[in-house]
Amino acid sequence: MRTLTCMVVDDEPLAVRLMESYVNKTPGLELKGSFGSGAMAFEALVECPVDILLCDIQMPGLSGMELSRMLPPRTKVIFTTAFSDYALEGFKVSALDYLLKPISYTDFLSSIRKAREWFGREGEGGSGDGAPMSSSDGPGNESSLQGPRKKSIFLKTEYRLQQVSLDDILYIEGMGDYVKVCLQDGSQVVSLCTLKAMGEQLPKDRFLRISKSYIVGIEKVTTLERGRVVFGDVRIPLSEQVKDEFFSLLSKSSLLPGDQG
Repeated sequence: MRTLTCMVVDDEPLAVRLMESYVNKTPGLELKGSFGSGAMAFEALVECPVDILLCDIQMPGLSGMELSRMLPPRTKVIFTTAFSDYALEGFKVSALDYLLKPISYTDFLSSIRKAREWFGREGEGGSGDGAPMSSSDGPGNESSLQGPRKKSIFLKTEYRLQQVSLDDILYIEGMGDYVKVCLQDGSQVVSLCTLKAMGEQLPKDRFLRISKSYIVGIEKVTTLERGRVVFGDVRIPLSEQVKDEFFSLLSKSSLLPGDQG
């Protein structure tokens, strides 16, 4: 039984302390952090994803429901709330479970059992080696956390979160601890995030890291020239290691000639 890492998010300090105590006294769980706001938790999750997010729904600023749509691919959410009318919304984003306050330790353990069952199926079914899944994965379904097709991503830029449509992204350039997201209207968004972390949040059937410093939007590729993907004046080398995967993805979104050499 592997240890599951956890994070607690709630704007009520007493609720945070209760969840912390439950996590700390439960074998096989490791608490990685607690936060009083969704925005603070989002920053931490980008840098250090966890397995389980114990998250209140109604919080000022970034709500738990909004945060759940921005989670790194590997993180699954268990909602904690005092309001029963949020249950339907919780199901819409495929939460692992929904706990109504006041939360007993018995109810908490029941949710953790569901989480263990989910991660157990994950280990049997495909990405048990810890590789990130598509951000639309969910329990028993490969397209449930974000719905049938993830439409956007939130980027941290300066002191705010900016929503960017995936349909607008041409390519992403890694610049150390930052990425530059280049959009089809010619604009750019610079975000505090590594290229690796960014890649883990993007749908694997639509985006591919084709070189050390670049991720490209497969559906936006229109020109290939001498082993390079061309976007205007930008020419991005296509690594030999991902060449087969690149053309396989490209063939699913367009017709290719028989010889891609």
